[in-house]
Amino acid sequence: MNKSDELINRLGLEATIHAEEIPDIDLYMDQVIQLFDSKFGPTLRNDEEKVLTKTMINNYAKGKLFIPIKNKKYSKQHLMLISLIYQLKGALSINDIKTTMDPINEKIMSENFNLEDFYSYSVALQQSNAQSFLEEIKAHEKEIDQFDMDEELKHLLFINSLANMSNAYRKAAELLVDDLITNKKEPKK
Repeated sequence: MNKSDELINRLGLEATIHAEEIPDIDLYMDQVIQLFDSKFGPTLRNDEEKVLTKTMINNYAKGKLFIPIKNKKYSKQHLMLISLIYQLKGALSINDIKTTMDPINEKIMSENFNLEDFYSYSVALQQSNAQSFLEEIKAHEKEIDQFDMDEELKHLLFINSLANMSNAYRKAAELLVDDLITNKKEPKK
């Protein structure tokens, strides 16, 4: 079978925007889109997909998924928040993303919160997750290769296995979002 090496190369799991790659100057929306395209464009499935669009960013702003912008410019904090949203949007609904982002936005607005540290931890976890995934996908492929069937059926089993794992991770993330909602409703002790 040995599809995992090819698949891993195409996934671009380690594609990210590191905090130090984000300019310290405020950017206009077109510049934000350009930055995200340069980092995540190669990981898209096809040419019709878009990393970010003006409509997406405007919807995130209207939905209050990140702190308000000033003078139509996006700060380093905004870019970190948009990057976090980008990572979440593949698995969670817009409402779940808002629930997840609300505590971060509240901390930025009301506390001495170091978003850059939080963001760097998130990127480090993403990089670690990519390594774990690479090992896991090779293990799945090795397991499937042991089955006595033709390559096409093995390929279908591989798709099914990955979809199953994806659903499990998404469901776990949704349950953790539900915990955020529950904890917000419960009075603090």
